[in-house]
Amino acid sequence: MHADQPFLVTVVPVFWKVLLWACVCIVLAAQGQGALLVSHRDALVEMVEVHTFIVDCAVTSRFAHTVMTSKALNKANISREIVFEVEIPKTAFITNFTIEMDSQVYVGEVKEKEKAKQEYEKAISSGKTAGLVKASGRQMEQFSVSVNIAAESNIIFVLTYEELLLRKQGQYEILTRVKPKQPVQDFQITVSIFEPQGLTSVDATATFLTNQLLPLVDKTVTNTKAHITFSPTMEQQRICPSCEGTRVEGDFIVKYDVKREESLGEVQVVNGYFVHFFSPPDLPTVPKNVIFVVDRSGSMSGKKIIQTRDALAAILKDLHEDDHFAVILFDSEIVTWKDSVMKATKENVTDAVAYIGKLKERGATDINGALLKAVTMLMKERKCKRLPERSVDMIILLTDGMPNHGVSNLKSIQENIRQAIDGNMSLFCLGFGNDVDYSFLDVMSKQNKGLARRIFEASDAALQLQGFYEEVSSPLLLEVNLRYLGNTVDFLTKNHHSHLFDGSEIVVAGRLDDSQELDNFLVEVFAQGPEGDFQVQGKARVADWDVIYPEDKYIFGDFTERLWAYLTIQQLLEKSRIASQQEKENFTAKALDMSLRYNFVTPLTSMVVTKPESEDGPDSPLIADKLTEDQRQRAERQRGSSAHAASSRHQSNVDGDPHFMIELPDREGTLCFNINDKPGTIFNLVRDPKSGFVVNGEIFGKKKFVPDQKMNTYFGRLGISHKALGVRLEVNTQDISVFREGKQVKKILWTDFASLKDTNMDLQMTKNCSLTVTLRHSVKFMIIRHTKVWKRRHDQQNYLGFYTLDSHHLSHSVHGLLGQFYHGVNFEVTDRDLGNIQQKTDVTMYVKGQTLNVTRHWQKDFSKDVVNGENIPCWFVDNDGAGLIDGRASDYIVPNLF
Repeated sequence: MHADQPFLVTVVPVFWKVLLWACVCIVLAAQGQGALLVSHRDALVEMVEVHTFIVDCAVTSRFAHTVMTSKALNKANISREIVFEVEIPKTAFITNFTIEMDSQVYVGEVKEKEKAKQEYEKAISSGKTAGLVKASGRQMEQFSVSVNIAAESNIIFVLTYEELLLRKQGQYEILTRVKPKQPVQDFQITVSIFEPQGLTSVDATATFLTNQLLPLVDKTVTNTKAHITFSPTMEQQRICPSCEGTRVEGDFIVKYDVKREESLGEVQVVNGYFVHFFSPPDLPTVPKNVIFVVDRSGSMSGKKIIQTRDALAAILKDLHEDDHFAVILFDSEIVTWKDSVMKATKENVTDAVAYIGKLKERGATDINGALLKAVTMLMKERKCKRLPERSVDMIILLTDGMPNHGVSNLKSIQENIRQAIDGNMSLFCLGFGNDVDYSFLDVMSKQNKGLARRIFEASDAALQLQGFYEEVSSPLLLEVNLRYLGNTVDFLTKNHHSHLFDGSEIVVAGRLDDSQELDNFLVEVFAQGPEGDFQVQGKARVADWDVIYPEDKYIFGDFTERLWAYLTIQQLLEKSRIASQQEKENFTAKALDMSLRYNFVTPLTSMVVTKPESEDGPDSPLIADKLTEDQRQRAERQRGSSAHAASSRHQSNVDGDPHFMIELPDREGTLCFNINDKPGTIFNLVRDPKSGFVVNGEIFGKKKFVPDQKMNTYFGRLGISHKALGVRLEVNTQDISVFREGKQVKKILWTDFASLKDTNMDLQMTKNCSLTVTLRHSVKFMIIRHTKVWKRRHDQQNYLGFYTLDSHHLSHSVHGLLGQFYHGVNFEVTDRDLGNIQQKTDVTMYVKGQTLNVTRHWQKDFSKDVVNGENIPCWFVDNDGAGLIDGRASDYIVPNLF
């Protein structure tokens, strides 16, 4: 290795700050500032009185209708900006939002997303301060709007949303996030529950409830109705009598369940629409045969791998003796705990837990091979009749990254797995963290009778994994068909379900024929149970609302119709994700039509509110969007993208022996490592699966090869391709070849002055020195040809350096020896007095959950001075970058330049 010839990577880590204020948060900023003036915050808050914070939630047969109201008064003699922020459940659809001020009411209107976006962009282009609201979170998502309020006037915000409560682990949950930031004069949370089946339990709690606040939760429960209120006074909200802060900050949670006496389930009918809840009591569990397919690639290092070990140990211990299981670990290699599926005896479980306890990260990510191995294993066991005939076959995949070994095309993997499973088993996918492509996992799960779930990187990740497993660990019925006899119903929601799990519930809704008499409304259910077929038929028992709730008729209205619409839209959106293009357009069109008809903010629609700017200023629209889980994940990645985008214009470079340097301008120091291999070895430097941008480099050494002698190597040939743009470049130390759609269109010698510019590519060359290439909406890089250093060394060769000048358009899935550091990397060293650390000083570094011994070095960056270079201090990681790079250096070797 030569210290003055570096292989350099310069990136800035992604730092981002998430604002999580809610349920209602009122913030003030001086007019025209556009942000909270911290130094004047106390004075500003004193000029605002938050009069009202009211949450009113009415649940009718699991369908929740919630109205949030907040009223504030600007006591100042100048106008102020007030920010209204709330967090609502991710499964909810916003149905209305209004702003009332100066006797004017501004009402939200649901529009097709593209039309709403055009309004927003038109406002921006005309200089108006339009607001675009995006929602994101784990359980909740955020809604936010800022409005200028006139001097000595008040403003009222009202937000309405609806959702179908899903039964999980035997309970329904109503979650209200409360963070008002200050005591409120009129503070009240009210939850009213109407369940004709009858209530078995109702519990109300909050993360902020103390001994002083607990008595303020008032709960009244009858057989079919519950009423919960929480309404503390301003004094009771204060942390102390003289304090301005509030102790009421956190989650207010109501959990309940209903009686389940009928094996046929319960049917509710209102205004010609029905809903059928099916979750029969006292069913035995169907044995399961489950294969855990666990990613152990390099990106799982640190806390992820520890949490995975902990969660799997707990999950394995929870297996029933009638279950069968197997464990497959994968990176670039696929390893099985045992060669066959084993019965969940105490001895086998203990053995498997010990095996998982040794789980360590390494290598790349071969999802395709690992899943096919699991499918083959289950099919072999079925063929040999070693599994119970009436049992369910399940594969649970846990991965945190993109496939980058074996088959890596996402659609190819999905099709391979779909064909292999062929409807014979269920696939559940858990995506760990933000680097995984959630959409890829979601579609693959839905294609194979399963579902996907995101596991958020946090201290409770192990509990998230266990919680998901508990939801699917106890199947009660398989292939459940719910039928409604005759031509009595139409517009039916999904009535075939692959599983009914313990603690869950199947919900089917539809519209009754106008001539249908309820006395003839027949229901039948067919399914597979653990010992035989489950079959039940009978006349639907329909609740008589007038008798059960004689004084509350007004509360119900058209809830069954809206529940039906809510469920239909969700299922149409799910179908569109796995359908062919033509079917996708049909499903999407139907979902859009229903979203507009029922005024739901869904992933296809946006709510537009004309936002009053000031007394005399122009109005502009505020757009509220509903994100899919995939869009939400991307939004979370992009929260830090402003810093990342700026930093990505710093150089990310390859140069020298090959010597890698990761320069982090916002951190105290730079990281570097060295890799030497045999001449002719080709390494993958950058690979972005989203755009198809790939950079591979071939290394060579001296002109004369001396056997058994260590040789310093350099990059002498680069292969650069961009699949989406149809561009390919082959660069060596003599010339540059440019290819379009596989055909060579230009060959340029380094001795030339040349340029090439078209729609997708701008190529500029400096004679005998450097080549700068910009690929449209993708990446900008520079290649340097080094010659001067070898003037008196006739046994050496010219070599190339690769410098990434702008990578912020590349996706978050970009990887490779170079590309993996475009996201940044966090590290700490033991000695914080970096100024006193000298050349060759050894220190301890903590990075990616590992402890490494590193040494202080000086390296050269040629990006600014292509002749002499610039000396840069760095922390050198030995042993081919082990612990710093994902996996091993050998994982990045590829067979050819393209």
